[in-house]
Amino acid sequence: MAAAAGDEPRARGCHIVAVPFPGRGHVNAMMNLSRLLAARGAAITFVVTEEWLGIIRSSSSSSPAGGVRLRTIPNVIPSEHGRAADHSGFLDAVATEMEAPFERLLDGLEGPPPAALVADAYVPWVVGVGNRRGVPVWLLFPMAATFFYAYYHFDRLPAWLTGDGEQAPDSGETVDKSDQILGHHISSQASSSIRLSDLEPLIHNKRAVKHILSAISSVRNAQCLLFTTMYELEASVIDSLQPVHSRPVYPIGPCVPYMTLEDHRTLSNGDTSQVDYFTWLDSQPVNSVLYVSLGSFVSVSAAQLDEIALGLAASEVRFLWILREQSPRVREVIGDTDKGMILPWCEQLKVLCHSSVGGFLSHCGLNSTREAIFAGVPILALPLFFDQPLDGRLIVEEWKIGLNLRDCASKDGLIGREDIARAAKRLMSSDEPETKAVRRCALEWKEVSRKAVDKGGSSYRNLSALMEMACSSA
Repeated sequence: MAAAAGDEPRARGCHIVAVPFPGRGHVNAMMNLSRLLAARGAAITFVVTEEWLGIIRSSSSSSPAGGVRLRTIPNVIPSEHGRAADHSGFLDAVATEMEAPFERLLDGLEGPPPAALVADAYVPWVVGVGNRRGVPVWLLFPMAATFFYAYYHFDRLPAWLTGDGEQAPDSGETVDKSDQILGHHISSQASSSIRLSDLEPLIHNKRAVKHILSAISSVRNAQCLLFTTMYELEASVIDSLQPVHSRPVYPIGPCVPYMTLEDHRTLSNGDTSQVDYFTWLDSQPVNSVLYVSLGSFVSVSAAQLDEIALGLAASEVRFLWILREQSPRVREVIGDTDKGMILPWCEQLKVLCHSSVGGFLSHCGLNSTREAIFAGVPILALPLFFDQPLDGRLIVEEWKIGLNLRDCASKDGLIGREDIARAAKRLMSSDEPETKAVRRCALEWKEVSRKAVDKGGSSYRNLSALMEMACSSA
């Protein structure tokens, strides 16, 4: 199945320049697309900052494949490390500082001129660059199509939600109105479960919303819009979007590194001093390990981290926890245990596809969600930021592949250790009908996602259409 992407006739000499937004999830999604295009014979130039070149070279999960060459622009934006402290400021810098050095890079690129630029929608200035040079631009939207659709119809959302603080109702009224279904305001919105509250608190951050709306409006001047999801996962939303959008829409996901699954297993980030976590996973019973990863961008509070650690310890569920920072603190909280491992890094998709992994405690970032779907692993949903609350709703209520931790939060937002322990045990070992149904749905979506990328599948066909489009303009 994983080799199917390369079964088409190879389009030699078709040069495509890829421009990701400089964030881990965005870079990974663009690299996965670049691998797929390269497997069809395209020559890919993948453009990142000098800092990101170092990050890519140190991580096997985002390393380039054959046919993908890396080129850099200077570090004209704030460092990846700590960008969460001023995310809006980081978005401002990406919007204003990267375009000029990117144009200079294009001017000096060796080889044939690009047949297309494929850019993350959150670097919308690439559309202007392409239009000035007569080069088609494909925009890749790295979040759910449902998220795109909600902000595409931003003008239909209620003023109390999108306006400033003076327009908001009193606190009691806000709770009631936030619980409204999004479809009450966007009549053609096919997703029946999304609530206005799923757009909060992001929608109140005016600087962030400005960049989201800029990304979405730039699609009007692009050649086409790509989604990292697969058609089947959000079919009704994509069908609703096609008639109102003036550009072709191609879901090409799940945009995960499935082509690397057959690669030789590596140790943690290439560090042979790390314990081989695959050996540990091999020794665990089938579906017994809860994989825990809350992303690389926004961290939970120290108090919430303690509650997660104590909850996992109390649950007695086996776990593999990826924690880049604060691991000494968590080890101290958990104490000595033979039930789990805590590591700073792993090859996530390979871990999720391991037979011993039976659940995923996740922040609901779309990359992680797609990988869980591809692996058929049910999710314990703990959304943190940006589009993740909406993803969490889709996971639990639309796709029915997870259980929700968010509803267990107290008034101060903290989810207690007892609730975490109860949810972990319920996901991993419960025989109650709801849990069985979640596991069954996860396996069904796994089959759908594999068929989408296999030869003749929906995403396979869309990728073929893209290559045909690029080669015709080369």
